[in-house]
Amino acid sequence: MNTPPPPPAPDLDYAALSRQIRRWGQELGFQQLGITDTQLDDDEAYLLSWLAAGRHGTMDYMKRHGTRRSRPADLVPGTIRVISVRMDYWPGDAMAASDVLQDPALAYLSRYALGRDYHRIIRKRLQQLAIRIESLTGPFGYRAFTDSAPVLEKALAQKAGLGWIGKHTNLISEQAGSWFFIGELYTNLPLEIGSPAENHCGNCHACMDACPTGAIIAPYQLDARLCISYLTIELRGAIPEQLRPLIGNRVYGCDDCQLVCPWNRFSGPGSETDFNTRHGLDSSELVRLFAWQQHEFEENTRGSAIHRIGYECWLRNVAVGLGNAPTTPAVITALQARQAHPSELVREHVNWALQQHFV
Repeated sequence: MNTPPPPPAPDLDYAALSRQIRRWGQELGFQQLGITDTQLDDDEAYLLSWLAAGRHGTMDYMKRHGTRRSRPADLVPGTIRVISVRMDYWPGDAMAASDVLQDPALAYLSRYALGRDYHRIIRKRLQQLAIRIESLTGPFGYRAFTDSAPVLEKALAQKAGLGWIGKHTNLISEQAGSWFFIGELYTNLPLEIGSPAENHCGNCHACMDACPTGAIIAPYQLDARLCISYLTIELRGAIPEQLRPLIGNRVYGCDDCQLVCPWNRFSGPGSETDFNTRHGLDSSELVRLFAWQQHEFEENTRGSAIHRIGYECWLRNVAVGLGNAPTTPAVITALQARQAHPSELVREHVNWALQQHFV
């Protein structure tokens, strides 16, 4: 049986506490902090229709979680407020994204994944924030999240005033573009809430035009089954053959919709050094990455978001990149060296890649 959270103290000045929480957020390295209530009726309706249309692909856990994702108090009993935070991550030390994408011999990895895993960093800071709050309130009910549980993070962040959900379904800040992580602290404290952010996409459809696979099927509607981020990170089986040529050299995620977003002209490098590039992954050659043995994959991705896809899917993804790369002796040799790989998944993608060079 779950222990009910301690009731909030009735005699606290919650407006003053809310202002103090915002100051603490800045001190802890969050570029923005907002507070909202838990009413997500419209977002829940959209979520349920999205799931009914099957646009979540093989992410069956999203359907299993159902409305717990859109009803915070069902996930954490007693929750009446959500503290939403933003932490910028753009790696200023990385090779220009456009230069990597235009060189088919190089591997493109989504810029959020070049440094250390954001999950631990943000959750740790949120825990520190909770400890500071507790120093004023005494014990209270809370739980910290960052892409780690059934939470409608972007909808909550929009309600909290951190930004608006763009046509590509990413969150956009008027001050900072979209190169940032978000996290949440669910709480039972009756904090003062802010105002939702207004949508400023206007008539722009640059993100829709730029999507390599047409995954943004309509404004504000993403079909995950077509999204390169889903195909290279969430999908555990074979990547649909008709989509492989469209993936190009993107071996972990895809940033195209953000790279063309005009609001990202306001973004700048993140101040968190843990998000700086590690192991040269901003501009590595596909052949080099494909040659990694499992222990090298483990060593070079440990502590990063990349590690969670596992070695088998890593080889699958890089094989697709090599299939789309220029035909060179090094590419052919690299692929032939994996033709007898123990994994049927890897072998199938390797054979497809070789066929692209001998048509």
